[in-house]
Amino acid sequence: MPESKFKTAAVLGSGSWGTALAIVLGERGLDTTIYGIEEQALADINQNHQNARYLPDIDLPENISATSRLEDITDAPLILLVVPSQVARLVIKQLQQAGVSKGTIFLACTKGIESATGLSMTQLLREFFPDNPIAALSGPTHAEEVARRMATATVIGCPDHDTAVCLQEVFTLPWFRSYTREDMEGIEIGATVKNVFAIAAGIADGLGLGDNAKAAMVTRGLAEMIRLGTALGGKASTFQGLSGVGDLIVTCYSRHSRNNSFGRMIGEGLTVEETLEKMTQVAEGLPNTESVYKLAKKTGVRTPLIDQIYAVLYENKPAQEALGELLNRDPRTEGDS
Repeated sequence: MPESKFKTAAVLGSGSWGTALAIVLGERGLDTTIYGIEEQALADINQNHQNARYLPDIDLPENISATSRLEDITDAPLILLVVPSQVARLVIKQLQQAGVSKGTIFLACTKGIESATGLSMTQLLREFFPDNPIAALSGPTHAEEVARRMATATVIGCPDHDTAVCLQEVFTLPWFRSYTREDMEGIEIGATVKNVFAIAAGIADGLGLGDNAKAAMVTRGLAEMIRLGTALGGKASTFQGLSGVGDLIVTCYSRHSRNNSFGRMIGEGLTVEETLEKMTQVAEGLPNTESVYKLAKKTGVRTPLIDQIYAVLYENKPAQEALGELLNRDPRTEGDS
């Protein structure tokens, strides 16, 4: 395995996914600094080489450190964006004010869209850093398994071939494999939309609907992802890859999925507010549902599943009523677009 051209890197976000990606970078030999605002987590990383709140019983490489000062990471040649989409604009703006080199590569790893603007994370980065190389990383990547160095495959989206290959070299380990694809927009759309269907899968579990219903939901969800994603400029083949069907499968069926857990509690009868109180980590699918719903309405794409999930989460529609409306729609051919 060739040595990486990077010696250092930074990760914006000290949650489970940011810490897991820092482990990948650290294992690759990069001195990695995690930026965050939770002092307890930062102290745990620096003093104990762990982030026990988000990834219990996981030891971090010695070359990982943490800071609450953005000024400490502005010299990093590679910066990963891994903060929740709701606060991404604020953090990116603060980073711009702190000053970053035009040669720094940004890699968006947050799976979400800014609700107020409909901008993806790479588009948001481009707004503040128009001259920097920007890419996105996604795929079926539960932080808990990445942190344990379990076999994982990802896809890096970037229209610039040299930047994509450079990042691919960084994210190549015996247990961590990355592919490249030019369709950065499609990768980000798939990464966001799958969170919505993960909540739907959890609702199905909470309602006790069984495997048949869940498989049907995932399959029809993929059809909606492709319809909406291609309308927004993504390529259909992208949604058949790791950031589409791959991420959809893992997040709809895994016990690690926060969005699935969120949906399951809704299906069991809890309100959105009650569910949020029980969650210890961010479920991106909640704000993603609003963002994706708005994009679907803007483009005029038919998205019956997304519409019903939005109604359950934002209009207080009972989950059973939403299910009934889905099942009693007019018959269609499967390939009807």
